[in-house]
Amino acid sequence: MTLDVLFPASADEAATLYGDGEGITVFAGGTIILPEIAAGRLVPERALMLHKSGLDEIRTDGDRVLIGAMVTVAALAEGDDPFLAGAASQVADGEIRRNATVGGNICSPPGDDAQRGDLGGALIALGARVRSTGAGGERTEPVEDFLAGDRAGRLVLELEYDGFERRTGAHSLRRRHAHSYAIAGAVACSRADGSDLRVAVTGVGPTAVRCRSVEQSRDPADVLKDVQPVDDAVATAAYRTAVLPTVVREALDHLEHA
Repeated sequence: MTLDVLFPASADEAATLYGDGEGITVFAGGTIILPEIAAGRLVPERALMLHKSGLDEIRTDGDRVLIGAMVTVAALAEGDDPFLAGAASQVADGEIRRNATVGGNICSPPGDDAQRGDLGGALIALGARVRSTGAGGERTEPVEDFLAGDRAGRLVLELEYDGFERRTGAHSLRRRHAHSYAIAGAVACSRADGSDLRVAVTGVGPTAVRCRSVEQSRDPADVLKDVQPVDDAVATAAYRTAVLPTVVREALDHLEHA
């Protein structure tokens, strides 16, 4: 089979070439796709290479911060937002961060051995939105809605969030080995006066999840109303269920004293 390789030179061209996503394999950092191809589990028909699409910038537009889908996790870890930089610095290891992209991270499917997509929690807590294209055209939606919905057939172009003054807190338990997978993580964010609290957890299921029950009650135990932890090679669901309220409490404490 001959592989058709597409090299869009702009975001608009990438959207046009992607169309409804049928038969397209998107190549960003390749940290998930390339091992799948090497193992014979994925055989691309058409490859959309985003490396020259102009989606690799972090910029501001008034009070908004915009992050291109091809910005690497390493670039985010070295960026100006300390909250996002801290979250990005916890993703995998240095080699992975240099290649993995923000768009690829939030689109990553659940792994067989561990949960992926560590950035989703921080982006949810920031109130970030995803701009994507695909079947039905372009749309912008909250990160939590994008993660909870059907991401198949969507090409992420950009993420954005409002750059107002805020307080933040985060805490995680991690299994220390080559890729530092999270057992459970929690992130919290509010305005500087403590209002508009947003809480999310990551590492306990296929995607990061917004915890509206905790936002309303400010009771860490209520996190189990919003999420159902899963089993994987890193930790059991029972263990995650036991430790998650404590992880959320630590994140809220960090925010309180920020």
